[in-house]
Amino acid sequence: MSEPFNTWQARFEKLRSNKLFETVVIAIIVLSAMTIGARTYDEVSQFEQWLTYLDVAVTIFFLVELLIRMAAERNLTNFFKKGWNIFDFLIVTASLIPMDDSEMVLLARLLRIFRVLRLVSMIPELRLLLVALIKSIPRMGYVALLMFIIFYIYAAVGSFIFHTVDEQLWGNIALAMLTLFQVATFESWATAVLYPTMEQYPYAWIYFLTFIFLNAFIFLNMMIGIVLDVMQKESAQIDLESGEGEAAEIQGLRDDVRALRSQLDRMESALQAAAQAKPSLAQPGQAKPDRDE
Repeated sequence: MSEPFNTWQARFEKLRSNKLFETVVIAIIVLSAMTIGARTYDEVSQFEQWLTYLDVAVTIFFLVELLIRMAAERNLTNFFKKGWNIFDFLIVTASLIPMDDSEMVLLARLLRIFRVLRLVSMIPELRLLLVALIKSIPRMGYVALLMFIIFYIYAAVGSFIFHTVDEQLWGNIALAMLTLFQVATFESWATAVLYPTMEQYPYAWIYFLTFIFLNAFIFLNMMIGIVLDVMQKESAQIDLESGEGEAAEIQGLRDDVRALRSQLDRMESALQAAAQAKPSLAQPGQAKPDRDE
C-alpha cells in the first residue's frame, strides 16, 4: 500500500481508539435515545422540526463514525469479521431510512430505537454481560426445565386439593400454574391466594412455603450462579487475550513452567546421550611376574 494511505489509516486507527472519541460516541447514543423518548410526549410536538434536524445530525454522525472505524482497518474484510461491527453496520444503515415518507415513518422510528443497543457494542462491560447471558442460556435451560417440572407437580396437586376454594385460581392445571406463577413473583400472593386458601385448608401454608423455597430461593440462586460462573470465565478469557489480570499472570506462570520443563528434558536427554557416547575406560591390569625356568 502507498505511504499516504498508511498514514491516513494510522490516523483513523488512532482516532478510533481515542477515549475521548469513544466518550463522544456514547454521549451521542444517549442523546439519540433521549430524542426518541421525547417524541412520545405531546408537549414536545412544537419542537418536532428541531427534533427532526437533531435526528438527521445524529444519523450523519453515526455514519461518519462508522466510516472512520472502517477506514481504521488495514483490510476492510477484517471489519466484518467481528459480530459487533456487523451489528453496528446494520443499525447505522437501517437508520438511513428517511422519516418523511408516511408509509416508512413507523419502520424508521422502530429502527432508530435499536440505535440504543449500540451502547452494548461501545461499552466492554455491557458486552461482557450480554455475552455471558447468551452463553448461560443453554445451562439455564435445564434449570428452567426442572422449574417447570416442579411447577407442574405443584399445580397438579393444587388443582386436586384446592379447586373448591376458587375455580378461577385452581379450576384446572393451567389456572393453577398461573396462580403459582403469581405466588413465585410475590404479586399480592398472600391476600389473593394464601389467606383465602388457608380459610378452608389451615395447613396450606406448608404447600406454599415449600413451593416458594424451591423456586424463589433454590432455582433463582442456581440461575444467578450460572450467570456469574459464565461471566467469570468470560472475564478470565478477556484478561487472557489482553494479557492483563490474574488469569494472564497464571497463564504466564504456566508458560514459564512449561519452558523450564522443556529445558530440563533437553538437559536430561543431553546428559544421557553424553553418558552413552563416552567410551568405557579400560582398567589397567597388573603385570604377571616372569617365572625362572
